[in-house]
Amino acid sequence: MALEKYKAKRNFKESPEPAGDTKLAAERAKKAKGATPRFFCVQKHLASHLHYDFRLEHNGVLLSWAVPKGPSLDPATKRLAMMVEDHPIEYGTFEGVIPSGYGAGIVMLWDRGTWTPDVDDVEAALKKGDLKFTLDGFKLKGSWVLVRTKGKWSGGGDRSWLLIKHRDDWAGDVDIAEFAPLSVKSKGDFADILAEGNPDIWISHRPASGGEAGAMFEKIITRALGMRGATGAKGATGAKGASEGAKSAKSAKRAVNAKRAVKRPATKRKSSSPARARAAKGAR
Repeated sequence: MALEKYKAKRNFKESPEPAGDTKLAAERAKKAKGATPRFFCVQKHLASHLHYDFRLEHNGVLLSWAVPKGPSLDPATKRLAMMVEDHPIEYGTFEGVIPSGYGAGIVMLWDRGTWTPDVDDVEAALKKGDLKFTLDGFKLKGSWVLVRTKGKWSGGGDRSWLLIKHRDDWAGDVDIAEFAPLSVKSKGDFADILAEGNPDIWISHRPASGGEAGAMFEKIITRALGMRGATGAKGATGAKGASEGAKSAKSAKRAVNAKRAVKRPATKRKSSSPARARAAKGAR
């Protein structure tokens, strides 16, 4: 079964991630044949490290690669993409907080749309290790390629690929991850997503307590607590509610500072190049 590895790594009684519908997968697999458009998404995942999960629908599942630095629009920049276990189709709309266990952290739906393979036989292209395709997402568009490489990274081998942008009208020097950092689903950032869930979940323990990811969690949790305090914590009543409100008031100044650290796209920023203008249009 295609999702055996995916299911073996997760406890669905604790994780909000979808388990996968076998019937839906079979129906989707029948429709997506040859060089026809099908679903793709990129999920920005803040776990022990920040990375981007690049997913292409194929044979009723989402083929998945973890891209540590995220996609680049610069054809000269080859981004490492480590192939991971297939994910269910339903995962393509998932956005939320994984409280514990495998992948614990915050998942943002950073981009989504359709991808069209440039070949009729996707299986043969994957086996060869050279898959060319066209993306039509909110942020990622145009011609791309995934090339398998025998990398020197631990556990590499067949898992190690490179994600590369081809030269076309959608290529350029724009850092798309920095230029368009927000969710295409909720329009929010990590703090917004956490505030919708339970900001208290990582007060004493979080997926990453040190390094860059740990510092990001610290700021995001502080801001999310401030946001929840401003609107009133769900289910908070009586003395507990008053206590939480007081804590939020005390953390308001810290939350403002944390908010400044969470970058948002400059919506009125003037384009300095054709590529930046096209990226701005595509990210809307």
